[in-house]
Amino acid sequence: MDFSYERNLQLSGYQLIAGIDEAGRGPLAGPVVAAAVIFNFTEVPEELKFLADSKKLSARRRESFSKIIMARAENFGIGICDHQTIDRLNILQATFLAMKKALTALSVNPDIILVDGQLPLPNYSAPQQAIINGDNIIFSIAAASVLAKVARDRIMTAMHERYPQYGFRQ
Repeated sequence: MDFSYERNLQLSGYQLIAGIDEAGRGPLAGPVVAAAVIFNFTEVPEELKFLADSKKLSARRRESFSKIIMARAENFGIGICDHQTIDRLNILQATFLAMKKALTALSVNPDIILVDGQLPLPNYSAPQQAIINGDNIIFSIAAASVLAKVARDRIMTAMHERYPQYGFRQ
């Protein structure tokens, strides 16, 4: 995976490009977690050359990439919606809320947001592009998918420690 999509946006005048993705929409338990990531480079660093969608990486690789992403990203943010919020809003609206929280956690405002999925964030003022399977083709979205998955896995591991009978770690 390369940085060509983001590079083309940079050539179009966008400088702060945020990729955003979520983890936890499918499972029946636990929170939905979103991450937003902004990089400030034109070429992918060597240590991130094999970054991929979090679902295609082992837990060990995700953890390793997560540390590198957090060290190399210009900015990143995490947003979480717990199960009560999911039950109250529905999973789609809770996902959008988690994504907005991730964007709010950034210390800068992105010029454009690349959202993994079919729909852009509703009621969000920044320019956006919704990209189906973006975590497979857009570097910054793949990075966000890794951060979101690692954050959610850590939450689920903590829940497993507290309630081992439910097998939340799996």
